[in-house]
Amino acid sequence: MADPHHASDSYVRGSQEISEQESTFDAFMGMTKWGSLAIAVLLVVLTLWFQPGGSLMTAFITGVVLSVAGFFMLKSGKKH
Repeated sequence: MADPHHASDSYVRGSQEISEQESTFDAFMGMTKWGSLAIAVLLVVLTLWFQPGGSLMTAFITGVVLSVAGFFMLKSGKKH
């Protein structure tokens, strides 16, 4: 086991560069939120299209409305 009393003095907590981890986290969160929107739109379109009495045009219009609403709700603000 590592003994915290004999750790080297070269590491100071909070002093490492974390820009690479931040960019990876931002990419993961972006893929998660936009991927979730894409899956939601796909499920709505397929459900409305293949339900009894459903139509492709109704499903397509609803999918477009959901996509546009989701885009405006999920877009990120400007970073400072």
